[in-house]
Amino acid sequence: QVFYLGPFVHSAMDDPDDVRSWRLCVRDAVWLRNQVVAPVTEELVFRGAMLPMLVPCTGPTAAIFVAPLFFGVAHFHHIIEQRRLGKDSMSVILLVAGMQFLYTTLFGAFTAFIFMRTGHVVGPVLCHSFCNSQGLPDVTSALQHPQRPALLLSYLMGILLFLVLLFPLTDPFFYSAIPVCSLAPPPTSVC
Repeated sequence: QVFYLGPFVHSAMDDPDDVRSWRLCVRDAVWLRNQVVAPVTEELVFRGAMLPMLVPCTGPTAAIFVAPLFFGVAHFHHIIEQRRLGKDSMSVILLVAGMQFLYTTLFGAFTAFIFMRTGHVVGPVLCHSFCNSQGLPDVTSALQHPQRPALLLSYLMGILLFLVLLFPLTDPFFYSAIPVCSLAPPPTSVC
């Protein structure tokens, strides 16, 4: 979660009490849906069930990129939700849905990678919950912040640390001797 170093620093600078406010959310049904129920159920379906079925048919690398497409499409229900609220025009709703499809598909590829590397669904569930709580980083606000250089440095450091630590922290050696899924090619195709 070092990718969010910039947003963490930004939040701490602007509202130190906001960092502790999550404790108040535990009683909120929408918060529970977004932080607990959705991450657990979606990761069990899209990573825990779908990926092991796709790997023998597509191979591990293709599965990492195919499964997230289904994950992205599964979020199109927000179009109906936004249309019912009637706050935005259909073009704005579709633009937002397209951006969300892109973001959820990229995120789905990331969590698929974590699942394939570690062999466990716990990492993707925790990442999903964390990213749901954070949303997309607000780079625009950081660019207008009075302490812009420090914030931009923390954003950049977060991205660099994410890239540097991705493979070492997902090394299958740390998670078990026999992962649930492996990046090794399957012995024979079952499709």
